[in-house]
Amino acid sequence: MTHATRGTPALAGLAIGLTLTLIHLTSIPVDNTSVNPARSIAAAIYGGTDALAQLWVFILFPIVGALLAGFAHRALFERTNI
Repeated sequence: MTHATRGTPALAGLAIGLTLTLIHLTSIPVDNTSVNPARSIAAAIYGGTDALAQLWVFILFPIVGALLAGFAHRALFERTNI
């Protein structure tokens, strides 16, 4: 949506909003997923030792997902001049 030549910035809000809606509708009823890092960390701190032991998942996996998305985008969409 925000690519300089191929994107349509006017629709970025719609794409982000629909993605968050899909996340909320599908995953919150199943396992109370939090898409807000502050909520995840606060709930883990005040939720006891079991929740605190799982906090690393909420910190590590978004970073891993961002790295994978960056590498996938570069491999699929960026042209290299060889």
